[in-house]
Parts: sequence; structure tokens; C-alpha cells
Amino acid sequence: MMLPSLQLQDLHERFSERLVPWHRSVQFWVRAADIYTGYKVCQLRARFVRDREKVEALWERQHEVAAGKMYSLCSELGGMFLKAAQILGKPDLAPAAWVKRLVTLCDQAPATPFEVVQKILESELGQSFDETFEQFDVNPIGSASIAQVHRARLRSAQTDVAVKVQHPGVQHLMTVDIHNLQAFVLFLQKTDIKFDLFSLTKEVEKQIGYEFDFLREAEAMERIRDFLDSNNKKSPVIVPRVIGGMVTRKVLVMEFIDGIPIMKLGNEMAKRHIDPGGRIASMAKRKILKNMTLAYGQMILEDGFFHADPHPGNILICKDSEVALLDYGQVKQLPDDLRLGYAKLVLALADRDIPKASQSYKELGIETRSNCDDEQRELFHLAERMFDTRRPPGVTIMSPFAEDSSIRKVGVESFPEELFCVLRTIQLLRGLSVGLGINYSCSDLWRPIAEEVLLKAGRLKR
Repeated sequence: MMLPSLQLQDLHERFSERLVPWHRSVQFWVRAADIYTGYKVCQLRARFVRDREKVEALWERQHEVAAGKMYSLCSELGGMFLKAAQILGKPDLAPAAWVKRLVTLCDQAPATPFEVVQKILESELGQSFDETFEQFDVNPIGSASIAQVHRARLRSAQTDVAVKVQHPGVQHLMTVDIHNLQAFVLFLQKTDIKFDLFSLTKEVEKQIGYEFDFLREAEAMERIRDFLDSNNKKSPVIVPRVIGGMVTRKVLVMEFIDGIPIMKLGNEMAKRHIDPGGRIASMAKRKILKNMTLAYGQMILEDGFFHADPHPGNILICKDSEVALLDYGQVKQLPDDLRLGYAKLVLALADRDIPKASQSYKELGIETRSNCDDEQRELFHLAERMFDTRRPPGVTIMSPFAEDSSIRKVGVESFPEELFCVLRTIQLLRGLSVGLGINYSCSDLWRPIAEEVLLKAGRLKR
């Protein structure tokens, strides 16, 4: 009698596994439709209200309601939607209500049970758990959509390490999620947003596929670490060192970096009774922002190989305000033509050269369609919003639904997939500048790097 019972249980488990993707898809579409409809209704109601303050209050209430729904969607479904929360949870990309809710989702994915983690480590590293580790924190430091990280101490080296372990069985579900997102953004492109969002989701799909290979991540980490060390007297950011012989496709053991998550920097200053508006805090903030900007400028413009998963959960602030950049699962290699083309755009933005910026857009393969009189000037404003961190006075967010949005005047019909990772980097730096209260131009800081790169390539005369 036991055999039929076991077979029935196995059949039930297989059937349940098959139903999970369908259930996730239904959940996504029901919730996405609810959020979208709420905004469209608010947009319609706002047209019949003449008082500007009442319109703003109307939108604020809508943002609060939508933020709660978006938080529920991302936290309950997890997977790819936690990645979406990381992208949207930036002060310059989403309303303040959204940022306040979504930013709390960094490193808060459901953790894999310790017993499962232990079995994965023994299977992947080929030796017993107790032989490998002298100490191992059962509770992870952080758990993201693809993996979780534990602090541990190796018996062989007597040093603390960070142990990254992949969640089992999540890759298939994330593929389902990204396909649903692709269908949704195609709908948005046809109805509301004049921007090639579909290419963005294709690039995200490609990058997420890479994230499940920790061998690739270890190689990328070492390459970027070596480049920044050799390119500077002192690297502008700290890159963890990989522990040799302790890397597989599902496990990555690396140097443990002791620091404060950048999202908790304000709390740490309060604990130490440091005035956030004072001279010490201001110097620390500027150092953090300058070093992050310099590191990304060198990676993107000089090497073309760069860290492509920029979000606050991957940034630690260490002793003396040094910055540590974590998680190299997503990296990008820019082709030379795009790297040099982007260097030209950086020069045009830094010099505020409107015709050159327009020409650079064409050389980069960014196809636009305009319905305004001064196309070149509007295109330059769009380039500033997309590829520079400087914000117009009083502006902290950019909403695709806003009536004065640049993409309502200049539609972006085609955008190179490879450049979306650069775009994400700019959004991270701008988001950090908003959070730190510093308005600056990354193009101004990158201008000398871009100029030198173009001179070496023979694309610019001295």
C-alpha cells in the first residue's frame, strides 16, 4: 500500500510545480493591471481639476496607494520582481512614496534554509562542512533574488569570508517573470511611454542568465579588481578578493568586507552624533560620490568592462569613507564603437554642445522621433536626463506619466541594448546624489577620461 501512496505524493508535487509558473503569471497580470488602471484613472481625474495644489495632492495620494500595491507585488512574488524593485527604487526614477517602500526590499528575499545551504556547500566544494568552516553564521547577512550571503571563517586561512550560495530552483521562475514583464512593457510602449523599454528587458534577461554562473562572476571580479588597481595609485573602490579553489557555478567564497550599507549611512551618522549638514559629513559624502563616479568612469570609458548591477544594496561604506562595490554577477563588455561613441556624448554634455550631442545620439544608434519645433535642443535635454547626473533646479524625480516629460516630446524608438547598463549606472549615481544632497555632473568629472580615450583611439585631435 505504501508504493501507490508515494507515487500519488510524487504526482501531486510534480503537478504543483507545473502550476507555480501559471499562478505567478496570473498574480502578476492582476496586480499590474490594478496599478496601471489606478494611474490612468488619476490621470483622467487630474484633467478636470484646475487648482495645481489639488492636482499635486491627487497624484500624491495615487503614488501612496500604488506604492503599497507595488511593494506587495515585489515582496510576495519575489524573484525577478525584487530586481524590478532595485531598479525602480531610486529617487530620480520613481515617486518618493515608491522609493520609500521599494528601497526596503534590498537583500530581503526569502532565505534558503540553513540545512539546504549546508548540503549545497558540501556537494559543490567536495568536502564536509565542518572540515571547511571553523565558524559559519546560520543567518545570512543578506538574501537577494538569486543568492544569499553568509559570514564565515575558514579553517585553512583563519580569516573571515563571505560565502555566496545560490537559491535552488529559482532560475526557471525568473525566466517566467521576465517574459511577463516583456509583454507588459510592450503594452506600455504602445499606450503611454515613448521609449524602447522592450530592449531594456531583453538586456535584463541576458544579464540575469549570466548571474547564475558564479565562475563567471569570480573572473569578472578579479578582472575589475586588477584593472582598477593597475589604473590608479589607489583604487577608488574596494573590490573583494576571490578565495582560490572555492568557486563553483553555485558557490562563491570571497574576502569579507566590513562596512555599513549605504542606505544606513544616515543612521550611522546619527549614532556618532555627526551633523548630516556639517563639514565632516559633507566631505565624507563628496568623497563617496567622487570615488564611485571615478570608478565607473574608468570602467566604462577606458576598459569598457564594468559592474552592471548598480543599486544601493551593493554599496558598503568602510573606514575613512572608502567605498566597497559588491556583487559582480552582472557585468557588461561594451563594444569599442559604443564605448568611443559614448565618450563623444560625454564630451558634448560636459561642453553643452547641442549639435554634437545630437550627432552622438545618431552615432550610438539611438533612434528618436520628435513632435516639437526645436528638436536638437529637446534631444539635448533628453540626453542630459538619460546620461548625466546633473538635475535641473528643484527636480528630483522623472515620471513617464508627467506632462512635461522629455519622452513625450522626443520619443526613443530604438535604443542599443548594451547601453542600458550605462543608463542604469547613471541612474544609480544620480540617485546617490539625491540621497546625499549633492547636485553634480558626472559628465564634467568624466570629461578628462573621455578626452584621453578619444585621443588614444585617434578620434580626437589635440
